[in-house]
Amino acid sequence: MTNGFPAFPAAWRIESAGLIADTPAGIVYDATLADGARAIVKHLKPKVLEDSLRGADFLDWRDGTGCVRLLARTDDMLLMEHAGTTTLRDHMLSHGDTDATRIAAEVLLDYHRPSDTPPPASLLSLPRYFASLFDKAERDRRAGVDGPYSEAAAIADALIADQRDIKPLHGDLHHENIVSGPRGWLIIDPAGLIGDPALDVANMFSNPLDRFDLTRNEERIASMADIFAETLGRDVRTILRYGFAYGCLSAAWHDEDANEGDRDDELAVAAAVRNVLMQA
Repeated sequence: MTNGFPAFPAAWRIESAGLIADTPAGIVYDATLADGARAIVKHLKPKVLEDSLRGADFLDWRDGTGCVRLLARTDDMLLMEHAGTTTLRDHMLSHGDTDATRIAAEVLLDYHRPSDTPPPASLLSLPRYFASLFDKAERDRRAGVDGPYSEAAAIADALIADQRDIKPLHGDLHHENIVSGPRGWLIIDPAGLIGDPALDVANMFSNPLDRFDLTRNEERIASMADIFAETLGRDVRTILRYGFAYGCLSAAWHDEDANEGDRDDELAVAAAVRNVLMQA
């Protein structure tokens, strides 16, 4: 194809494509196939290629159960089912935050359903996933700093040692990675982890990213924790501990990138989650 698009594999029979987004993970196109069906093409970026291909392994393994279907792949390009155009963020704006949280919980149960097929060997374990938090906490310790990273690292270490019902996880669940279309609500863009299902709701507390009125609201945090605890059959404190640990992990990632604004935003969410945890 022309117009500056990459050379899509001929076997995919892409008739036309339009740019949707240029994200840190890849460039996303809305494509029309030869039979008239719509699909999504994601041209993966080298910097996060390993992470993206791990997510593709997760989609391939789930084979459409609660997830967008992976139709084909190359070394750096994914062809996927078009899941729809309404995100959970869109739904939240029209139907409210609590309803959106309940939908996220239902979707999580759907893609967490058991499979007769063994999960991919590429999925990332939680000790490796939390590596940046552990590294930041160690640097703080050496510098004599006793802050949230050290507390979160200790909590993450304890959670990892006491994981329950270990299974493949999305790993980046949030309001714009849950989409509604012809097959109902589906997840897109998994990170591809394996571990305790309680980790899979942790990122929801930090989202939507620009809605500080929600993400730092302790009543909202407590309500979300109640919904997710009921959904997963876990205690509220475990859900909140994962939420706090994740918030500090995300802040540690931003710290590595010298992104002070996003780092401080994540730390503010983590502090609010911690406040709720201390009262639970």
